[in-house]
Amino acid sequence: MYVRRKPNKTGTVSVQVIGKHTGRYKVMRSFGTGRTEQELALLEEQARQFIVEKQGFAGELFVDEEESRLEDFLSTIHNTQVQVVGPELIFGRLYDRIGYGKIKSELFRHLVVSRLFSPGSKLKTVDYLERYQGILYSIDRIYRFLDTLCKKTEKANKSNAETPKDDAETDMKARVEQIAFAHTKRVLRGKITVAFYDMTTLYFEASDEDDLRKTGFSKDGKHQCPQIFLGLLTANCGNPIGYEIFEGNIFEGHTFLPVLQNIEKKYSLGKPIVVADAGLLSESNRQSLASNGYKYILGARVKNAKDFLKEKILSFNLQTGEVKTIKQVDGTRLVVSMSDKRAGKDRRNREKGLARLQKRVKNGKLTKSSINNRGYNKYLRLEGEIKITIDEEKFTADAVWDGIKGYITNTKLPAKKVIKSYGNSITEG
Repeated sequence: MYVRRKPNKTGTVSVQVIGKHTGRYKVMRSFGTGRTEQELALLEEQARQFIVEKQGFAGELFVDEEESRLEDFLSTIHNTQVQVVGPELIFGRLYDRIGYGKIKSELFRHLVVSRLFSPGSKLKTVDYLERYQGILYSIDRIYRFLDTLCKKTEKANKSNAETPKDDAETDMKARVEQIAFAHTKRVLRGKITVAFYDMTTLYFEASDEDDLRKTGFSKDGKHQCPQIFLGLLTANCGNPIGYEIFEGNIFEGHTFLPVLQNIEKKYSLGKPIVVADAGLLSESNRQSLASNGYKYILGARVKNAKDFLKEKILSFNLQTGEVKTIKQVDGTRLVVSMSDKRAGKDRRNREKGLARLQKRVKNGKLTKSSINNRGYNKYLRLEGEIKITIDEEKFTADAVWDGIKGYITNTKLPAKKVIKSYGNSITEG
């Protein structure tokens, strides 16, 4: 049912409730006529109340005849007849605008658009494409295509009947990177002055290792699962430059320089200022970057600095928005800043970490091997031979570092420019 205004020849307007009866629309009830907007609004309110009483809910699902007829039409449509076109209209247009339409592979297009709109496992992607796009791919075809995506030598065997023609690509990874890099240059008007490098691990539920999938230090805590490392290089604001895949048991710090040099050579990138988080901060990495002519901005773990540096930092008594610089003997600078927003995030993280420790202590799930200086385990204290407690004083003392962030750089950029360059590449809390 819906409310209708019907103009009359006398100049008045009738307010009626229209409903469906035995497949045809009819006037369910008339509520009178009016001339002014105030009179008509009052009549419409009575009509809406009538609908509420009849249908048992407040508000109208459809408010006019056109929408009500749309309801009738939709009631004849089954899910199997519906195709979702929004993802292709939006993400498909972006896909083409960036330049990926030059890759003549419909499967690649569907995988990219599906990943943006409905991210999930390979099986979920197959289900999504069939259910909402009417496209049927087997899971085996998806896996074969992903192998082809990383193939760097000869073309896929076109004579193999099981390999679809649109999957037969030569070094598609390189083509994808070239298109992404060209788009990044257009977005940044050809000026890539800062590049950010980061690593992540991707683990596999299967227990078997191979030449690439190896067990190693897992950021996801899946130490029993084989994994790979993915190293990604981006420009300002996360615009992609390139990526490389490494064995799962490699030390991530050893991937830093090879990726930089490979992409520099591939795209004649020059030597942009390199930005990385504290996970790649090591003396060997810093020396390698400097000796190869790179300027860098690296996140610093100020709480792990030498005692004299920590005393110097705390002596600044930083307030939110303040920035200070400490020159170091090797010619680099340590830039430190304070943020109330970051302080709130640090405090919440400490409290969550403490709550997890308290729960584990209460449940007796901690052992002597848990006593280390990693993460929030540093708040644990061993008493006697078997009793483990939480060092509340250490937890409270750490509060002085909430909101303080450090950056080590060998650039000559002003301190605030150092922080801005880091923030443009890394999303900070």
